[in-house]
Amino acid sequence: MAGRMQRYFGSWVQMRMVFATLLAIVPVVCAQGATTAMPDNPLLQPSTLPYQMPPFDRIRVSDYAPAFQAGMREQLREVAAIAHDPRPADFQNTIVALERSGQLLHRVSFIFDERNSNSSTPEMEAIDTEFAPRRSAHQDAIYLDHALWLRVDALYTKRASLKLDPESAQVLSRWHARFVRAGARLGAADQARLRELNAKIATLTTQFGQNVLKATAAGAVAVDKLADLDGLSPAQVSAAAEAARARGLKGQWLIALENTTQQSVLGQLTNRALRERIYRASVQRCLGGDADNRPVLTDIVRVRAERAALLGYPSHAAYMIEDESAETPAAARDLLTQVVPAAVRRARAEAAEQQKLIDAQAAARGTASFTLQPWDWSFYSEQVRKARYDFDAAQVAPYFELNQVVRDGVFYAAHELYGLTFKERKDLPVYRPDVRVFEVFDADGKGLALFIADYFARDGKQGGAWMNAYVEQSRLLGLQAVVSNNLNIPKPAAGQPVLLSFDEVTALFHEFGHALHGMLSDVEYPSLSGTETPPDFVEYPSQYNEMWAREPRVVAHYAHHYQTGEPMPPALLARVLAAQQFDAGYATTEYLAAALLDLSWYELRAAQVPAPAEVPAFETTALKVAGVDYALVPPRYHSAYFHHIFDDDYSAGYYAYFWSEVFARDTGAWLHAHGGLTRANGDYLRKTVLSRGRTAEPLQLFRNFYGRGPQIGPLLEYRGLTGD
Repeated sequence: MAGRMQRYFGSWVQMRMVFATLLAIVPVVCAQGATTAMPDNPLLQPSTLPYQMPPFDRIRVSDYAPAFQAGMREQLREVAAIAHDPRPADFQNTIVALERSGQLLHRVSFIFDERNSNSSTPEMEAIDTEFAPRRSAHQDAIYLDHALWLRVDALYTKRASLKLDPESAQVLSRWHARFVRAGARLGAADQARLRELNAKIATLTTQFGQNVLKATAAGAVAVDKLADLDGLSPAQVSAAAEAARARGLKGQWLIALENTTQQSVLGQLTNRALRERIYRASVQRCLGGDADNRPVLTDIVRVRAERAALLGYPSHAAYMIEDESAETPAAARDLLTQVVPAAVRRARAEAAEQQKLIDAQAAARGTASFTLQPWDWSFYSEQVRKARYDFDAAQVAPYFELNQVVRDGVFYAAHELYGLTFKERKDLPVYRPDVRVFEVFDADGKGLALFIADYFARDGKQGGAWMNAYVEQSRLLGLQAVVSNNLNIPKPAAGQPVLLSFDEVTALFHEFGHALHGMLSDVEYPSLSGTETPPDFVEYPSQYNEMWAREPRVVAHYAHHYQTGEPMPPALLARVLAAQQFDAGYATTEYLAAALLDLSWYELRAAQVPAPAEVPAFETTALKVAGVDYALVPPRYHSAYFHHIFDDDYSAGYYAYFWSEVFARDTGAWLHAHGGLTRANGDYLRKTVLSRGRTAEPLQLFRNFYGRGPQIGPLLEYRGLTGD
């Protein structure tokens, strides 16, 4: 996932309020208590470190609030000067000036949002809660400023006569679209209501995310007996002991929850009762207590639906998807439903095979059998996979040591394709000792970017995996990228190796695909840079990059035993790669269920939104209507902890992973047809897609590379669903 703070239009959506009114919302920073923080506040000036990397060792939590206030005031002055410039509007004094505006605010926002995601504290949460509506109001003050809108609209109206280069024409079109979609054409009363709705959405989504973080931490399962952890590797047991110690739980082990419904440890634990405890802890998150997200999410859906109607759209889904590659909710739903029958049919066949195994084992023991349940799936699926491919996760993990995978896999593939090299910078400050920084050099030896790797799970860190930018590339501003990858790999005790599952290996390649999208960006305007693309396109480079995790030449380069250095035996490697299509029915169905659930929520009109107590019933009905109501395969996320769609940029956009995977698998097929892992292929993809940001519309960028539109066949083949 690309955890982007979209620079001009996205996380908080829309904008306005007159300048004088906004000053009341953004108090002057020299108020008592802020003055002392201002002179030595490192956020107020561009960093003097290489690539303007944030000076993490100097930033204090108390610096963020005054920096936000100063940044908003500064941008409002800049925007007021643009809006009331006595000269006629031209491209330079309006569009380029807007692109240059707000650099302080963007810097503070990029740093705060990423740090709040990977190192949240009560103090950071309080700042987030306070400033979410202020930031929304600030954007309203820009996009709903009538004088500014008239200048942008005038330029757009005469765009043909401006003789702009293609990238400049695109940035003008994007600014105009943002203003229109933000409500610039609404009357004064409707704009006032829009500001209220935007502020409410900002507050609610912040509350939702904080509830998920709290409930996920609180839902961690404590284990009193070491015997109950039978099936876990020594490294995993060590990590569980370390997690318990970090919370002051002496003589216990702690199984922290992952952000998804299913939990990876369920594939290993032999204790069925413990598996059920962990599963139920996962699915019951945010369904009660002080972190109950049901009233929060129904309010989010209702308010977003009301805003969409105010802007002239039948639903929030229609509003959001109009600006993405799919263009309509119907197109997004159609792609998903095409695959539902094959995915569910395969999942049922997989379940039947597991049930046979359960029955056979019970008969061999002379005990009563039982019916397969969701918390059993991973455990018996792993046994079926082991029997079919003759290996288990513990057998291959020693070949997937973290440093080897990064250096000899992720970085190696990037070098072979794009000529990139990586040098660790231990002289640059980091916010935790286990965070690493690499300077990235282009094929000509010139410095290209900084890459920050934050791989380990900890309390206060958002679940899952994501990429974010601290600095976005822009020729206009003279900036090169500083990007980060975040994962949640359990950290073993000191001195123990970090051994990965193949899923974690794939996640490393996936997130580095996002990082490449940011680092290889070569555009003029910051609002078109890197990952500033729609969700249903931003996942394309990351999903494409996954293919190298299983490419035999790349795997052979990184899959070496961490103790002996011996390469993974070819027969074992072949089985590992062949097994990647195993359980394709489950993996595809759980994703489709979540994506279709997302669309079902956001296709509602405001009057159709159910009461909080009816959220489970709504889910059940939505899944049944979509044909993915299979109890053994729950949605990848239930609504109450569906962070992507209620506190991120993926509302009505979770389908994006599948939509963009079509692009990704077509790209993989093209690359294999043209020689695979070569500099020529990498340079061509870089030139046509990875360096272009949103300098053209996404489908056009893909066609520039592929020569025609996308086709679904390679995706079905990659997932092993072609036989269905």
